[in-house]
Amino acid sequence: MSPNIKGALYALIAFGIFATHDVLVKILGGLYSPVQLVFFSVLLSFPLATLMLMRDATPGTLLPAHPWWMALRTVAAVVTGMSAFYAFSVLPLAQVYAMIFASPLIITVLAIPILGEKVRLRRGLAVLVGLVGVMVVLRPGQTELGLGHLAALMAAFGGALNSVVVRKIGADERNVVLLLYPMVANFLVMGAFLALVYKPMPVEHLGLLAILSVLAWVAGLGIIAAYKSGEAVIVAPMQYSQILWASAYGAFFFDEQIDGATALGSAIIIASGLYIVLRESKSGNSANRPVLRTRSRPETGTTLRISPFLPSSIRFKRGQ
Repeated sequence: MSPNIKGALYALIAFGIFATHDVLVKILGGLYSPVQLVFFSVLLSFPLATLMLMRDATPGTLLPAHPWWMALRTVAAVVTGMSAFYAFSVLPLAQVYAMIFASPLIITVLAIPILGEKVRLRRGLAVLVGLVGVMVVLRPGQTELGLGHLAALMAAFGGALNSVVVRKIGADERNVVLLLYPMVANFLVMGAFLALVYKPMPVEHLGLLAILSVLAWVAGLGIIAAYKSGEAVIVAPMQYSQILWASAYGAFFFDEQIDGATALGSAIIIASGLYIVLRESKSGNSANRPVLRTRSRPETGTTLRISPFLPSSIRFKRGQ
């Protein structure tokens, strides 16, 4: 088996696990506020974060080198987490994925002012085509748009902003700083509002929240294995397999069916995202490769980051 095939298989398995994670979010989201779910997800992830702190031998303090950029990243992570959990709880899985798949398009646009990236005509057209796909999914004027749709778009935007900011400051910041600030912010912000929405949770539901953290951890390990085995241009597009998992899980657990507009819009968004990935992978087309350097789903500040566990040769020399 070639390294690229192995990397693709690892990624497919990992994103399947992520999709299972989202099914549990949707199930629990029908019973509890996303504020409560995010709070306990972060709380149960702190032991894993502690393990990362223990293995980090990089000298320095926990003060950020770029406090304003770190503040922006932290706000983006908190908004992304809250928005994603809410969107999954109220919308069909496939619709949420279709809108979150717009992240590469948004990353491409945000990379222009933040990273100084030059986006030429072809990638610019791919972004416009992808945004048309988003409008096909949303069908403004033909379907009633609610907070769930706005939340899904906010998750896509927040995740994209997070990725670009990390790309800008990641070389100067300690990994534990990039990890802890969004987690602590989620813990404090959600904790402040928890009393307003808290509902007692039976032990089995707390167990499901613990499983959420474990699934995110295992899926993250799968993504790490994928990028260690295969090239970014092969591994990155595997995230779109989540739409297949969404179709299967949505039909089986929630009696959801993908309508024609969602299917067509998803196809347009995925095609434009794949084109951007292919353009970035070619030498001379992108100085920063911001989409290819986004190794997983939008960061929510509730789970561990993947990048610190990748060797530096993979993080920087291979353009991922």
